[in-house]
Amino acid sequence: MHRKVEPLLCELHAHTTWSDGALSLTELVDLYGRNGFDVLSVTDHVNRTDDPWCTSTLQRGVHQGNHAAYLAAIDAEAERALHEYGLLLLPGIELTFNDLDPFLAAHAVAVGCRAFVSVDDGLEAALEHARSEGAALIAAHPFRARRGVVSSRATMRFDREWRELGPLVDRWELFNRYDLFASVARRGLPAVANGDFHRLEHLHGWKTLLPCAKDASAVTEYLRSTRPTFITRVDAAPADVLRAA
Repeated sequence: MHRKVEPLLCELHAHTTWSDGALSLTELVDLYGRNGFDVLSVTDHVNRTDDPWCTSTLQRGVHQGNHAAYLAAIDAEAERALHEYGLLLLPGIELTFNDLDPFLAAHAVAVGCRAFVSVDDGLEAALEHARSEGAALIAAHPFRARRGVVSSRATMRFDREWRELGPLVDRWELFNRYDLFASVARRGLPAVANGDFHRLEHLHGWKTLLPCAKDASAVTEYLRSTRPTFITRVDAAPADVLRAA
């Protein structure tokens, strides 16, 4: 008998202490595993060597010198994640092209990317390299306006140049946490919803559901395809439920 594929609850955009996240990789896996997620992609930042917002070495995130160790740490945790929680842990990076001019700044999440990809030669070159490595590419937080946005997250290039950059990515963040990017829906762009996890409160919000097998290649191939994705909202349990438990 043919059975429907159960959709996978996914977090496709998450950071650890390898870049600017508050939790270690182990702590992140435990958090998402204990909260019933099926897929978690760790996407720590790869920054420009002349990034204007990086004022210390600690903010530099993943780079050529530590990428092998970063990937090895994810691979080691992936076995535990699957055994303890049934959680599929995928490696990834966030291609982080910051600029003082928000119209030139853009971030893209490379899900399933196992290679180091530099952004020093520009966003387009980085996207092409990541795609050649088999990654699924997501345009992250494509803001239209700078008002109320932290300077380092004022990433407006994707929104401004969506026609030109669209062929270089597979999906767009319709939701980043609770931020809605209505232009993604209005333009009919293929969408996902991500938490952009940095702190505990980012566990909740809008997330992606993927109707595919729980397998690394199946997830990346689905994201790279034109097939539909679905979104759901994950909220914290009410206080009275927590007390009863």
